[in-house]
Amino acid sequence: MSESVQQRGKEIAPINWSVTAVLGLTFIAAVTIVPWYGIVHGYNGWSWLFFAVFLVLNGIGIGSGYHRLWSHRTYDAHPALKWFLAVVGGMSLQNSIIVWSARHRVHHRDVDDNDKDPYSIGRGFWFAHIGWMLKDYPSGDVDLSVVRDLEKDPVAAWQHRWYWTLVWVTNAAVPLLLGWLTGDMLGMFLLAGVARLVLNHHVTFFINSLAHMWGRQPYTDENSARDQHFLALITYGEGYHNYHHMLQADYRCGIRWWHLDINKWFISTCALLGLVKNRKRAPMFKVLRARINMDFKRARQKLEASPRGGNWKNLLEAEYAQFAETVREWQQLQMERVQQGRQMLADRIGAETASLAGRYRDLEKSLKLQHKRLALLTAQVM
Repeated sequence: MSESVQQRGKEIAPINWSVTAVLGLTFIAAVTIVPWYGIVHGYNGWSWLFFAVFLVLNGIGIGSGYHRLWSHRTYDAHPALKWFLAVVGGMSLQNSIIVWSARHRVHHRDVDDNDKDPYSIGRGFWFAHIGWMLKDYPSGDVDLSVVRDLEKDPVAAWQHRWYWTLVWVTNAAVPLLLGWLTGDMLGMFLLAGVARLVLNHHVTFFINSLAHMWGRQPYTDENSARDQHFLALITYGEGYHNYHHMLQADYRCGIRWWHLDINKWFISTCALLGLVKNRKRAPMFKVLRARINMDFKRARQKLEASPRGGNWKNLLEAEYAQFAETVREWQQLQMERVQQGRQMLADRIGAETASLAGRYRDLEKSLKLQHKRLALLTAQVM
């Protein structure tokens, strides 16, 4: 196990002193010097303004950039937008796009595997939140073979090469310059620099820790990811994590219009401005299929625990048979669409496509009705 050893069932790894120093010293400064300066000297309005602006920009840089653009390739971005996201994402001091994405792709591939997932929640809250960075665990090794596509991306490659220069410029030079222009260099550095950095760190870290512990699992329980509205609010939409782990190629994490997904709204706004195209969405049928699969699983669990069985079990199995038939029809439609795309003459494509779309809508409607029936059935069992 490289330099680490197994001792009494616990993995012992060498401390990563550089990361420990940065995360430790910035946190200590944020909870001591920052409030002390505020009490003794106070912060001016400009410091508070840039604290808020930089905090939001960092969240968008990580969520819309590092996560949804580069890690999962859920949309295509104009070069100007990519440069912007690379800069504000790099400002968050969470490593380069290439390194961050490499670990994140491994996390999705091996989620909850304590030996392979870089920040597996199975090793506890502290490990998933921050502990995995403080020591050189083998599971945290960077596997560049999973990001060969990003190594060819000129923006990601440039940011990787000049990452530490970018970090110093955005986290030290920019706040100090703004402080000099607004009359309080130290105040600007402490609030818009240090406090903003620490708050952004731990909000992002919550996605690896709390978002795998706290919340609902409406789409799958085959991994630890959860959906939680409050976490979604403070993480700019990343808190709808159960959906994301189920359908990671979707540019949205919150799929309802009212879901608190700031990154989704940012990407959609950029699309209106012509800066984003080819946004990927999971087909609604796949979303409904995942939800109903979980409905059936939970309904069966309740029936097993309930003294009322018999007819209720028969009703549930009848519903499941209908669900399986609907899924089979959808899969058949998928095959027909592929065949038609290869074989049809151009003058027939429009009519045939309209016919397929109508059949897809009918299947989606069928699943929505079944979702409601299952909810009623489960409620009556209890």
